[in-house]
Amino acid sequence: MNFIVDAHLPRHLARMLRAEGHDALHTLDLPDGNRTTDEKINELSIRDRRVVITKDEDFVDSFLLAQRPYKLLFISTGNIVNSELEALFTTHLPEITDALASYDHVELSRAALIFHS
Repeated sequence: MNFIVDAHLPRHLARMLRAEGHDALHTLDLPDGNRTTDEKINELSIRDRRVVITKDEDFVDSFLLAQRPYKLLFISTGNIVNSELEALFTTHLPEITDALASYDHVELSRAALIFHS
């Protein structure tokens, strides 16, 4: 699966996804780095069929109003240390990828994986 990890999340998350066999970029890998606009991230997402992983609610609004980005994994954990976030991903990655095969908008909280239709 193809992912792009937004600036609010650690670069290590993209590395972890790559180690699991996915194609994953972090905004720091892009020419404008963490200054890449949401619109450019959405364009990249649609062009390359990348799931945007973000904590930024602006992407939720954009998805609900304009079906942009291509697919969305919204992280709704609030403040969380990187090791806890990585543990959540490690635990739920198979479920996340299965869910994204059927749903365009998935949410990961501390307690659950939520599927939005």
